Formats: sequence, structure tokens, C-alpha cells
Amino acid sequence: MTDTASQIGVRSALDVAALRAATPGAALAHHLNSAGAALPSLTVLDTVIAHLRLESRLGGYEAAEAAGERTAQVYQLVADLIGASAADIALVESATVAWHRAIDALRLQAGDRILASASSYVSSALHLLELRRTRGIVVEVLPTDDSGGVDLYQLEQALRRPAALVTVAHVPTSSALIEPVAQVGALSAAAGVPLLVDATQSVGQLPVDVRAMRAGIVVATGRKFLRGPRGTGLLYLDPALHEQARPLTPDVRGARWTSDEEYDLLPGARRYETWEASHALRLGLGAALTEALAIGVDVISAYVSGLAARLRAGLAGLAGVRVVDPPAAGGGIVTFVRDGEEPAQTVRTLRAAGLHLVAVPASHGQWDLGRRGLPAVVRASVHVYNDDSDIDALLTQLARPVPPAAGQVTTPEPAPPSPVVAPPPGPSSGTLATGAAPALVTGTDRHADVVVVGAGIHGRSAAWSLAARGVRVVQLDRHPADHTDGSSHGRTRMIRRAYPSPVWDDLVQRAYTGWHELEQAADRRLVTTVGGLYARPARSSGTLRGPGCMLVDANQAAGILPGLVLGADMVAVHDPAAGVIDAAAAMSALAALGAAAGVDRRDGCAVTGWHPDGAGVRVRTDDGDLLADRLVICAGPWTADLVPDLAGQLSVVRIVNIHIGSSSPALLAPPALGPFSVEVPGVGLLYGIPAYGPDTVKVGFDHGPVDDLTRPPGPVTAAERDALLTVARRFLPAADGPVTAEVACRYTMAPGNRFAVGALPAHPQVLLAAACSGHGFKFGPAIGAALADLATGVPRSDLDFLAPAAMGVAGIVPGDPDGPGPDPVTPGTPSPTAARTSEPTAHRR
Repeated sequence: MTDTASQIGVRSALDVAALRAATPGAALAHHLNSAGAALPSLTVLDTVIAHLRLESRLGGYEAAEAAGERTAQVYQLVADLIGASAADIALVESATVAWHRAIDALRLQAGDRILASASSYVSSALHLLELRRTRGIVVEVLPTDDSGGVDLYQLEQALRRPAALVTVAHVPTSSALIEPVAQVGALSAAAGVPLLVDATQSVGQLPVDVRAMRAGIVVATGRKFLRGPRGTGLLYLDPALHEQARPLTPDVRGARWTSDEEYDLLPGARRYETWEASHALRLGLGAALTEALAIGVDVISAYVSGLAARLRAGLAGLAGVRVVDPPAAGGGIVTFVRDGEEPAQTVRTLRAAGLHLVAVPASHGQWDLGRRGLPAVVRASVHVYNDDSDIDALLTQLARPVPPAAGQVTTPEPAPPSPVVAPPPGPSSGTLATGAAPALVTGTDRHADVVVVGAGIHGRSAAWSLAARGVRVVQLDRHPADHTDGSSHGRTRMIRRAYPSPVWDDLVQRAYTGWHELEQAADRRLVTTVGGLYARPARSSGTLRGPGCMLVDANQAAGILPGLVLGADMVAVHDPAAGVIDAAAAMSALAALGAAAGVDRRDGCAVTGWHPDGAGVRVRTDDGDLLADRLVICAGPWTADLVPDLAGQLSVVRIVNIHIGSSSPALLAPPALGPFSVEVPGVGLLYGIPAYGPDTVKVGFDHGPVDDLTRPPGPVTAAERDALLTVARRFLPAADGPVTAEVACRYTMAPGNRFAVGALPAHPQVLLAAACSGHGFKFGPAIGAALADLATGVPRSDLDFLAPAAMGVAGIVPGDPDGPGPDPVTPGTPSPTAARTSEPTAHRR
């Protein structure tokens, strides 16, 4: 059978669509980082959560006893996977823990030789170097041959002298190399030297057989190609090693205290375990092993190897991309570098586009990358939940030009010069602008690469994203810091995948990715996933759908979120990925990150207008003029003041929220309640966010009267409060307590409830994020990253459906007689694109 036919057979044997559907993360991003931490399945997730719930009801010891048989089965599953006996398996917290316990058990002495492959993992190498420093162990790094793997001849020569251990990484962290472990094992066995195989990057994606390898010790993790939870690992020891190996730190799990001075070690590998362990994670590992064995490692290996080979071939055909895997590469990993770009920056750019890869620096593999002269590489790794769409997305993104280096802002091709009613031209003092010279503005605080107007969620996200790329940013806001006159204040917002049209799916996916990256940068949790329900009368037409979402009836909804009570005439869309955003913490985190990255934030400074100035922009403020190469407008309710085209398109409405107490608070908090909305005939949309932190449940109507921007939002009125209470208690019977807090805010609404994100057609140096129509907060980091991309010359064709022109915005400044004519979209009327991609009123929040 040909290779092509073989691959077709593998694809038909694997139900990749089903595997993707059973993997929640596969719908949120192009996850190509299985060699770091693969995406677990729903079954693994449910297994872990179910045991944690059991512990909460019974107690940890009692739950462990109840799950004892299933936990014992995990040892047999590991043994089946690697061709061993269950008695020779220890379950530990990680591959590194397994490595340390095995090495320490050998009780190595000064002068003992360890022969280590150049593919050794950083933590293993560091341990060996420390043993050399503190115990006098001799560490010899084995040479490599032309294939990149262990030079078997040199190994055979090295084994002519006494050695205590040979260690090799089956697949390293730094490349797709597959070491010849069976041959290494045969040579080691012939010399009577035990072999330690680090199978961390191979188990789950390549066949691993301890007998075929002649391995005395094998260490591995659960979180990579096994798709198990983090915090799981395994250790195999050949029974022949028990006589010479002894745990350095025995524990009650693996030993029995027999008298004042004596204890016995238990037989087998359990002597290397400790009493304290996460039984939930071990059961999750068991679920992952069951799934892997059901598919078959040979089938998995053929599929991921074929998919990686396709990626490797595609990368080789891209200009400016160099595959750096050694000749003995294979399996599901591919490493590469991009000309003119540090691998870490390549990964940041890819993550902003919803592609999850990782950069491996030489400090994680000095014996490999350092000796090959590679400071770092980008590593992609595929699994059974990946398909051609993931490969195509990566290749498409890498085919785009390398973004400018930090501190540079590229300039779009300028339109033909035309007279502009603006201040008289003078010598250019802008650092990056090109084209006609802007007027002279003196003072170093009067120049910026980018001026961002507005400090709400989108303004802060854009400012931080830009500054993190080395761009000099001045951010202006007409109000004092953390004011409550706009749309970004308050403690919580919801996030969801349920949207009316697939055209939103990519941006929703980027939103989830963006929040995850913000959490990592801020080192704090900002999004709590609890699942949500979005209800409507059964007789009305459906509007919501989304990856992983499903339609349920009222009875099913009651089982999912019992705190929400729907009538029998209701149906709901269940979105298991819906959650709660800690909006207040997010705003604080973005402000702090922006300041740390160098954002020059100026609160209480109103922008009174702007004009194109050559290829740059002159920004007028009540504190004087600023010059910039780009202007980013995120002015919320005040957007139409700066983009007059929008004056007839936008309306600013008053929205109120109240928090309600309860005599049964558990019914209004997760897991009994999540984010929700209910279309109430004759009333409109009621939405809510469950109790979160110190806050009680929050509810609001998704509509309100036109607001007056010349005055701060007034307090919630008794009539507004009573109307909300009446409807909320109809669907939340547990909301029987008093109103504990209330807040008023503003929605800036546009035709079709859509957004405008992108460059103004008449002046591409001006970017806009406007009219988020009550559902924009969840997209904050994603829109901020998009604006940063556009400002630095990175194309974002995925945002074409939100182009300002689709909302009838040309961006002509008053008094600019030679600017382009109006966009064909009639002001005040949604364009065809707007109609197709609009967000229905009933599901904006």
C-alpha cells in the first residue's frame, strides 16, 4: 500500500471530527502544542471534576476508597501502554519527579559515569550537573551522528569503560528527533548498564515498549501526548533494578514501619510513590489512557506523523521559513525558525491570530540547540484533534510578511496627495510618519507613534498591545481614571461562544485566547468558565448557535442550571464554555500592564478633533496638539464626536443593572447558575450573571431610553428597580432578597447591533473600534490586539466583516473637500454585510 493510501486509511480509521467535537479547546483555537500540554477530552475533564465533587461530598479519604478499584486500574492501563507489568509502575506528579526519584534511588557515588544523550531535557541535564557538582558524578554527553541522534558507534566505545547509567530522551523537547532507543538499549544491556528512557515527548504519539527498548527505567508525563491532566506522571522500573535501587526518601505509601528501628519497602514500583496525591488527576489520567488505547497508539502515530509531515512540507515551501528538525525527525512535532524574527515574537504573533505554538530557547536544550547554534526554535506539535484546517491556518499566517521590529510602525501605501484643511505644513518632527511633512509641534511630550483615544476596555487593550510591541503610545481619556460615565465599569461581564452566525466564530475564539493571554501576563484569574443558558420561547425562531453549543428544552435546562426556572414553553441554547469575566480586575490589570510597558496615560484630557497631517495625524486636545503616526479611536459613547460619519448611525442608551440577595444563595451561584438570558415576550431580554465573589446575582434588561451624554448617568430609579425585580424573580425564584447594589451604564448602539473595527477608508492612518452594541466587553483583548496589528502593518482580513465602511463610515474630516466620496452604504441603513453579520437585539450581552 502506498504512503498516500496508508494515510487515507488512517484518516478513515480515525473519526477526527468526533475527536474534535469531544475536545472543547479544539473549537477555541488552533492548538498545535501537544508537546507542551495537549488538550484533554470532555471525558477526562468530567472524570476529574466528578471525583472532586465526590471529595466535596464524602471527604478526600472516603472518596479515594470509593474510587479504589478505578485508581488501581490506572496502573494496568499504563502497563498495557508500554508493555510492562502493573506492579512495576509508579504514578507520580510529573516526569521530572519520576526522574529525580529514579536517579536518587541509584545512590550514585563519586566517579560513577553517566552517559547522557544530547537530546536530554533541561531539568534532567540540570540534575546531572548538580550531581556532578555535589557528588562528583562524571557526566559525559554522547556525540551525535549525521542523523542527529546518538552516535551508536561512539556509545559502544564509551561503554567499554564502566558506566553507571545511560540516559536518552526518546524525543527531545527541542526538535522532532526520534532517538534509536532500541539500539541504545541493546548496547547498554550488552554492557550490563541500565538505560533510562525519557519518554515524555513520545508516549502517546509513538509506540513505547520497555522490553523492546531494553529499558531499565522509563519516565513520562501525562499532560503531553497522552492528553491527561497536568500534575500526572509515571515511572517504570525493571524488577531487576530493585536490588540495586532503593528510594532515597521512603514514604508511608511505599514502606511499612515494622519496629522502632526497622521498616520494609513494599514490593514493586509503588515504593517510589508518596501518600499524598491527587486521586482526581490520576483518574483523569486513566480516562486519557483508556481513550488512547481504544484508538490505538499505532493509529495515533500514523495520523499525527502524517499531519506533521504535511506541515513540514508546507513550511519548507514558505519563503523566509526554515525547518530545523534533524534528519532523524518524525512523529507529531515540527520545529522551525522565521527569518528576521525571534521565535518568541513569532509565537506571540501566532497566538494573537489564534494559533497556539511554543518557542523553545537554547536554555531548554543547550546540548542540542546550543551545539547546533540555534538560540531558539518555534515548535509545533499536532494530535488527533487537529486536522488540515489547523495546518492551513498556520501556513497562511506564516506566509504573511514578518511584522516590523519593536518600535517600528509601518505606513500603509498613502493615497494620492490632496489639499487638506489643516494647520499649515511645516518641518516634520514625527518619528515614523512618511509623506507630506506635518506641521511643527514642539516638545517631546507632543509626539507619539500612536495616540489612543479612550481608556475603556478596548482602549486599554489596544494601548497595552501596542506598548508591549515597543510602540510609543500616548493614551488620552476625557474623564478621570476609572470613571463611571461610560461602558466599561462594573465588576462583571459574561463571555460566551453562542452567537447567531458563524462569521463571529473566529473573533469569539480570539476573545477566549486573548483573555487567556491577559491572565498569563497579569498572573491572575480573570475568566471563570461555568456554562450558560440563553432562552427563548419555543415558538420563536432560533438565533444562537456556536461551537460546542446545543439546544435544550426546559427540563434539560433545569438539570444544567437549576437556579434558572424556565416555563415549559421555553427552549435554550446551552453554551458550556460561557463564563464570567472579572471586569474590574481586567481593567486594573490592563492599566498596570500598560503602564509597565510604557503607555503614557493622560486622564482628564479631552480630544477636541483631529486632522490628517501628511501620512500621520494631528490630534487636538484641550491641552494642546499632539502628532502621531497613527490614531486609534476607542471613544465609546463619544465616538461620533470624533468620526462625524457615525453621528447618524449611533445611539447611546441607558442600561441599568441590579444585584439581588437570596435566602438560598447557592442557587444563584455556580454551578447552579451561570450567565443567562431570557427573551421575555412583551418585555424584552433579561440577562444575568451569577453571584461572583462578594457580589450577589446581577440582572439587567438589554434595552433602555436614549441617554444624555452631557450629564453623568443618574442613579437607578425606583421604577427601573421594580421592573427588573418583577421579571427577575419570575425566572430566578431564589432571588427573593433585597437589592444589594445597582449601577447604570451606557450602551452605544449601531444598526444591526454590530461593530466597526478597522481603518477609516478616507484616512487609513486612523483606526476605529466603535459601537460595540452591548456585547463588546468580551472581545476587549482580541480587539486590542487587532488594533495593534493594524497599526503596525499586520493585515487582518478576518476583520473585513467589521470594516467601518460596512457601517457607512468613510472617515472624512469636516472641511476635507477632496477626500473620497461617501461609502456606498447609505448612512443609517445597515449594509448587506451588516445585515448578514448583525447581532440580534435579544442576545447582545
